[in-house]
Amino acid sequence: MKCRFCTSDLKYEFLDLGFAPPSNAYLTEAQLIEPEKYFPLRVLVCDQCWLVQTEDYTQAHELFTPDYAYFSSTSKSWMEHARQYFKKISKVIDLESDGFVVELASNDGYLLRNFQDSGIRCVGVEPAIATAEVAEGYGINTIREFFTEELAHQISGSHGQADLVIGNNVYAHVPDINDFTRGIKALLKPQGVVTLEFPHLLRLIEDGQFDTIYHEHFSYLSLSTVSRIFATAGLRVWDVESLPTHGGSLRVYGSLANADFEANARVEAVLEAEESLGLSKLSTYLAFQDRAEKIKNNFLSYLLEAKQAGKRVVAYGAAAKGNTLLNYAGIKPDLVSYVCDGASAKQGKFMPGSHIPIFAPDKLFNDSPDVIIVLPWNLKSEVEKLLEPLVKGGAVVKSLFPDFQLP
Repeated sequence: MKCRFCTSDLKYEFLDLGFAPPSNAYLTEAQLIEPEKYFPLRVLVCDQCWLVQTEDYTQAHELFTPDYAYFSSTSKSWMEHARQYFKKISKVIDLESDGFVVELASNDGYLLRNFQDSGIRCVGVEPAIATAEVAEGYGINTIREFFTEELAHQISGSHGQADLVIGNNVYAHVPDINDFTRGIKALLKPQGVVTLEFPHLLRLIEDGQFDTIYHEHFSYLSLSTVSRIFATAGLRVWDVESLPTHGGSLRVYGSLANADFEANARVEAVLEAEESLGLSKLSTYLAFQDRAEKIKNNFLSYLLEAKQAGKRVVAYGAAAKGNTLLNYAGIKPDLVSYVCDGASAKQGKFMPGSHIPIFAPDKLFNDSPDVIIVLPWNLKSEVEKLLEPLVKGGAVVKSLFPDFQLP
C-alpha cells in the first residue's frame, strides 16, 4: 500500500485491532442470523510524511450507507459547540447577507441551521440519505453526494465560490485526502476561509485513545501533516485552536496560499508540541500497540471481576468508539447486557460484531444496573448529569478514559 498523501511505500504498523465490522453498521434483529461483513482494522504510518492511516480494505460507500446512523444533533454539548463556532467565525469573517457558506459532511444540519437562521446563504454536502433528509426538513439545501474536486467545481459553477468552507470531523473520513483538499481550494473565494476540525493525533498517542480508530476514519492527523497536505494543494494553515471535543481536537483555519491572512503564533506552538511528543520519530508510533493492549486488558479485567462479583453491567452511548472497544476486547452481552442511546435510529438495533442490544435511555431508570460504562467517554460529563438519579441510587459510572488509561 502507498501513502494516501505522499504515495511513499507504507512499511510500518502503528496498530492492529484485529477484524471488526464497520463501527456504524448497526444490525436489525433479522440481520442477526445473516452473515456479517468484517474487515481488518490495521493502521499504518508513513515514515516520510507521518500520516497515520488505515490499511485499504473498505470503500467510503460501504461505510457511509443511506441508513448511516450518526446524527450530530443527538448531543446537546455538540449542538452548543456548533452555536459557539457560529458566534466565533462570525467575528473572524464578516459574512454579509450575500455571503455563501458550504459545509462538507453537513450531517443533519446541526450547524448550518445557525447560518440559515441569520439569513446567510448556505449549502450542505452530505452523502448519507438518513441525515440529509433531516437537514432538508429544516430547509437546508443539501447535496447528497461525497465531496470531491469535481463536485467542488460543480458547486462553484452553480452557486458561486464560498466565503467559508466548513469541515467538522470529516477530514479524517476521506479516502482520497488529496482530491478532497484540492476540492476545498476550488471552492474558496480568493480571500475565503476554510475551517476543519479533526481529532488530534497528538492526543490519540499521548492518552492511548485506540478506540477512536475505526474503519470510517481513514486518516489520523497531526497539524504538521495537515500543513503539508494543504501546501501541496495550494492552501495554507494560518491559525489553529486546540479543542476538548472528541478527546482532543484541532480546529485549523486555512485559505489559499496567497490570501492576506497572517500566520498566528498558535500554529508554531502546536507544531513544537508535536515535535516534543516525538511525532516525527518512528519509535513513537511503533510503541503504541503495547499501550493499547494494556488499556484494553485493564478494561476487560474490570468487566470480568464485575461479572464474578454478580454485578449487572450495561453501557450508555452506542458510539463508534464503543464498537471498536467492544470488538477489540471480544466483549459480548454476557459482560455488557445492553447499551442505551438517545438516537431513535439506533434503538431496537444491535451493536455490530458484539450483537449487544440497544435500547432507549428509559430502560436504565427502570432497570437500575450496578455499573454503567459510558462508551463515548468524550461526552461523559454530559451523560453523568443524565444519569445522576442512578448514581444517587448507588450505580457506578465508568468510561475507558480516564478510568482505565495508563499513567
